[in-house]
Amino acid sequence: MHKEPSPWFVDFSDVWLAYNHELLVENQFAVEAIDLKVRQGEFIAIVGPSGCGKSTFMKLATGLKMPSMGKILIDQQPVTGPLKISGMAFQAPSLLPWRTTVDNVLLPLEIVEPYRSHFKAKRKEYEERARQLLQKVGLGGYEDKFPWQLSGGMQQRASICRALIHEPKMLLLDEPFGALDAFTREELWCILRDLWTEQKFNVILVTHDLRESVFLADTVYVMSKSPGRFVVRREIDLPRPRDLEITYTQEFGDIVHELRGHIGAVRQTGASVVP
Repeated sequence: MHKEPSPWFVDFSDVWLAYNHELLVENQFAVEAIDLKVRQGEFIAIVGPSGCGKSTFMKLATGLKMPSMGKILIDQQPVTGPLKISGMAFQAPSLLPWRTTVDNVLLPLEIVEPYRSHFKAKRKEYEERARQLLQKVGLGGYEDKFPWQLSGGMQQRASICRALIHEPKMLLLDEPFGALDAFTREELWCILRDLWTEQKFNVILVTHDLRESVFLADTVYVMSKSPGRFVVRREIDLPRPRDLEITYTQEFGDIVHELRGHIGAVRQTGASVVP
């Protein structure tokens, strides 16, 4: 019988994680009972109080941690170790200070197969790709500068380019704009929106910023206090393409307010909120 391909790009089935055997024996879980199904090309955001397990979830989604129970499929393959098909960017841009911007962006191509084997032979072609990507995010003219010559927002743009240079199927972002001022943050929302619209890779964004989650995501998940579990799933039915103007509308404000209410309830009780 012909098996239908799954529509799910990310598929968590009843996933629990305890950080070590002792904690497992004591039933002390960092995240519990996670069921998550994400379509191909979908942009999801995860919000919740500090310490709720958002970053633990990211480690599971990238294969840096294996679940204690349950199973995870990404791109229809069981996750058995660190994924090559994902790119990551964090709150700290962590660019290597001795490398120029373009050389920082090229780093994954020096490390990840199949690019690594061809790096020397195809360096010119790869460098051209890196320069085009940097121009796309507004860093034309800064390609040969060093990280210390760039502002925080510029460094974060370079960091996103580095995460995307090997054309991953999935981009994982852990508080990527948290350290930036409001104007720079909104500029970067628009850059990320445009890159995603063009390339339609999957995105998992972990953020504290509810406006950011509503502006960027197709679906927002609220996580409970530790042990983390998803207690609310909110589809963001605002039309695309979204412009910053939408963030001033009543409709947008209502969704942000609703999510804030859910997080407030989670903070007070730790109990599940009905989606």
